[in-house]
Amino acid sequence: MAYIHGTATKMTFPIENSQHPLTIDSGAHFSIVARKYLDNHFPNWEKQLLPTKAKSFKSASEKITSIGDIIKEIIIPHRKGNIRLNQEFVVLEDAHIQGFLLGTDYQNMYVIDI
Repeated sequence: MAYIHGTATKMTFPIENSQHPLTIDSGAHFSIVARKYLDNHFPNWEKQLLPTKAKSFKSASEKITSIGDIIKEIIIPHRKGNIRLNQEFVVLEDAHIQGFLLGTDYQNMYVIDI
């Protein structure tokens, strides 16, 4: 299922054998996920935490703190064979998003033109 809202497309994708909301946001530079979402859906996720390259991010209304990066495999179903992306997400302490937000960094990493 997918629908478009402004510059974002909201979908559901399999990540670690279960369906999770994923927003593709062409206005976001980094791919992000909220710590609270990981706490609720991925037990032991902190064991996968990697150091982050950037320590501070800003939203339109507030400063948000990064606590690290996490890599999750996103499986994009396709009739000719699934596409698997090992995507790095910045884990944000105070983010108010449900699910994963895929920024434009994946386009650079995988050389994808949309």
